[in-house]
Amino acid sequence: MAREAGAVPGCAGTPVGGPSRAGTWWRTNFRGRRVTLQEGPALASGVCAASLLTPGLDPRVRAATALAAAGAAGFGAYDDLAGSADARGLRGHLGALARGRVTTGAVKMVGIGVTGLAAAALLRRGPWDTLVDGALIAAGANLVNLFDLRPGRAVKFGLLTALPGLASPAAPLLAPTVGACAALLSDDLAERSMLGDAGANALGAALGVAAVARASRPVRLALLGGVVALTLASEVTSFSRVIDRVPPLRALDRWGRCA
Repeated sequence: MAREAGAVPGCAGTPVGGPSRAGTWWRTNFRGRRVTLQEGPALASGVCAASLLTPGLDPRVRAATALAAAGAAGFGAYDDLAGSADARGLRGHLGALARGRVTTGAVKMVGIGVTGLAAAALLRRGPWDTLVDGALIAAGANLVNLFDLRPGRAVKFGLLTALPGLASPAAPLLAPTVGACAALLSDDLAERSMLGDAGANALGAALGVAAVARASRPVRLALLGGVVALTLASEVTSFSRVIDRVPPLRALDRWGRCA
């Protein structure tokens, strides 16, 4: 099979369908290929472990990162394994609630919101800051998940978001996330695995904690506003359509992917 320039070696050998690839942790991606969801728990485990072991971090920040990432991964995995495609996005889940049906996505949103607030509370700021920080952590978890629609897209988004911070005081917080993303990117691009909700939510939550732990209140409010705006925009337009229409974004999105 021909590949695009810059495609990852091994794409041609990616398994497609077949009973040997059926199972709880396997899904069919946008091209009909069977990929494993185990990349998600792998990323979450790596981020949590590295956050707890990286030197130079305040113990409260360590605990907040591990709690936020683990909580987001846990509720994301629940949605991965027990959810259905009947309701999508905020509008779909809220609409189902209005009709008296609780979706796994709604449970995930509440669960990630609660763990986000709990993680923010570990930083021991005032009630207002805790509310803003918890909202940013939870909203960040949701935003990254919105990008997990094509191979490597969410991981690239995580890397592009985190890499500039490696030259700042936030470097010890971001290094575990960068390391986990870098380690898993090639398999994601080669369509052997995908983050799923577990990995994408954990990645976004970890990035959220890094932001709230180091940024000033005005910056955190601005970030929260931007994340909420992008989330609401996703309800009325397709990120994939926008990316495909903007040449630089399309080139970045397709770099390294199979043809």
